[in-house]
Formats: sequence, C-alpha cells, structure tokens
Amino acid sequence: MDPEKIYPRTNDHETVYLKSVVKNPNILVGDFTMYNDFVNDPRQFEKNNVLYHYPINHDKLVIGKFCSIACGAKFLFNSANHTQASLSTYPFPIFFEEWGLDVRNITSAWDNKGDIVIGNDVWIGYEALILSGVTIGDGAIIGARAVVTKDVPPYTIAGGVPAKAIRKRFSDDAVSALLKSKWWDWPEEKIQRSISDIQAGRVGRLRDLC
Repeated sequence: MDPEKIYPRTNDHETVYLKSVVKNPNILVGDFTMYNDFVNDPRQFEKNNVLYHYPINHDKLVIGKFCSIACGAKFLFNSANHTQASLSTYPFPIFFEEWGLDVRNITSAWDNKGDIVIGNDVWIGYEALILSGVTIGDGAIIGARAVVTKDVPPYTIAGGVPAKAIRKRFSDDAVSALLKSKWWDWPEEKIQRSISDIQAGRVGRLRDLC
C-alpha cells in the first residue's frame, strides 16, 4: 500500500490517488482518495474539476481520506458567485481598468460563501456539482449529476437538483459508532485486518476495535 503513488491499479491510467496529482496548496486531499476520469486525463483534476478557484479568495477545497470521486465531478468556487448585493449582477470590479475602479475591491464582484469541505469515505457520483460553502459529512453519498447547494450530514445519501437528503445509510446507532471509530485514521495494518468487517457491514466489530 502506497498512498503516494499516482496510479493505484496496474494498467489503469484513468484512476489516480488524488493527493499525488494535486499541487495547489489550497487543495488538501487525504490518503487513498481516488478520482476516476475516462474522458480527460485524471491528473488534470485541478484544472478541469476545481473551477473559479482563484488565489485572491484564499478559499480551500478540503477532501478527506478514502473518498471516491467519479468522472466529471466538479467543485464550483466563490468567484462563480456574482454578488447579489449589487443592483447589477455584472462584475464591474473585475474590469477595474475599464471603469477606473480600485483593484483592491475586485473581490466585491462576487459573494464569498467559504470553503468546500468533503469528509472521509465520501462517494461523489458522476458529474455531481458541489458549490462553494458546502460541507459534506463523513460517509455520505452524492448521486450522479446532483447539484449540492447545502450541507449534507454524515452517512446520508443526497441527490437531485438541488440536492436533497434521500435517506440515511445506516441507523443512528450505527452512524454514531462509525463516526466514533474514525476507521479511516487507523494504521494501514489495522484497516487491512478489518476490511472484511467493513465490507460486510459489521459495525459492532469496528466498535470493538476502537
């Protein structure tokens, strides 16, 4: 096991460990999180999938460990949000040279809604769109082509446009046990010994191992 490698599967150049291909210091990715892209080079995730992410905003994309991100999933950042406080949605401040405006006010062209934070063990489906300011909890599932405008609780399946909670994946007790276990932070050897229990849904076994 090597979370630093680029391609975790032999002869598969459509799947990468995202942490190994991202260079932007404002994109933070946990170990073993994977991205698959059968349309574009998955190594270009930063360019093709993280949109309107300009350094002037200092906003961050934070993705936890063991996440699965499907082809075409995108993260839409603050500079895409033309301000609604103005009488016009036209972004005058970014054309400061044309209109003789102060360059220091350029960020007033858009509404800053904050970072995008993705928990651990999150599955983001094909061509889903995650908007700025959204937090997705550990263990959540985002359906294909969902547009996520609001936070998604842990271990919740969400889908649709705009995305809404469909159902919880497990009982409240099971979710509580999983969140308490934080199995994604365990040493790799311990995770490997527990894979059969994880795959079989034996929450009690994980609780015993905490």
